[in-house]
Order: sequence, then structure tokens, then C-alpha cells
Amino acid sequence: MNTLWSLPQQVRLGQELFAFHTDFRDMLQIIELLQRPRIPLAFRWQVALRLFYKTPIPEPLQMEAMEYLADFLNGGAAPEPGVPQLDWQQDAEAIIADVNRVAGKELRLEKDVHWWTFLSFFHGIGEGQLSFLVGIRSKLRRGEKLLPHEQEYYRLHPGRVRLQTPLTAEEQAEKEQLWNMLGGKSWKKN
Repeated sequence: MNTLWSLPQQVRLGQELFAFHTDFRDMLQIIELLQRPRIPLAFRWQVALRLFYKTPIPEPLQMEAMEYLADFLNGGAAPEPGVPQLDWQQDAEAIIADVNRVAGKELRLEKDVHWWTFLSFFHGIGEGQLSFLVGIRSKLRRGEKLLPHEQEYYRLHPGRVRLQTPLTAEEQAEKEQLWNMLGGKSWKKN
């Protein structure tokens, strides 16, 4: 039977079955961790395995466990290489709005929503906020001319369109120190 017709809760690694967390919030946390380039890759994967699997994975099975995690995050298929078009954290507002529209309810209020169920809603988005953002990013990456309404949106919201790079721990500490020196007040007029 095709595994895409079921919602897996465990996987056989070697001769043992290992249960894992499936809620979309857990997967988004793992994705965020794995995308932190300033944390050593081996450390990111060790933490990701601990977050994903409900019990520790023996060292001889860890490579297989990482491969399964990557496939699981990709909805059951091997990840495809390419230039990222979205960021789950940066685009959270658009993703949430569009996924909730497809689901017909507020998914964040649901107790447990399997990651593959969430991905099904995500892939059903079609036209919406997220596709608009991704479309502008795609055109910019390919050097294509933006339509007038896209140019206006990009001019007004460059921070939403450009994918941000995460701050290092030192940059974050410096930002917080500066914020505290300013008394926690914005220097921009409201």
C-alpha cells in the first residue's frame, strides 16, 4: 500500500519500530532548527532527531533516522534541491491565513494536526497571499520585470518579500543590547 494514503506515526529503523511526533508545530520547530546555518550541521541534526523521535535513536541507526526525518518533512518523498522560495517563519502570517482558508478552520486551535495533513492543506492553497509573495520572489530571482501592483507591494513591503537570513547569537545579543540602551523604545515615530 502506498504510504501517502496513511498518516505514519512510527517507522522501522533496522529491526526496531520508533514512534515519532507528527504535529505540524513540532515539524515547523524542527525545520527552523535545521535552517540555522550558524549552528553546526551535526549538532542541528542531533537535536532534530531528539525532537522528532519519541525515544533516543541508537548511533548505528542515526543516518537512516535522519533520512526518514528528511523524507517525512517533505511529505513522504525525497527532498528536491533548489533555491528556497519561502521561509516557514518569515512567511508564517501568509501561510497561516492561506492554510486556514483551505482547511476552513483555525488549525492552530486543533490539538493535533498531522504534518502530512497540514502539508495537504498547504499544497491546496492556490492563489493567495503566499503565492503572491513567492511569485514576486521568483520574478526577482529570475530578473523578470514586476507588474505595477507587484512593484508597489515590493516598494512598501521589502522586508516581507526578501527572504531574511537569521541572526547569529552574537548579532541577536548586540541587537538586544542596543534595544536596551534605547530604553526598549523604538526610534521610529509611530
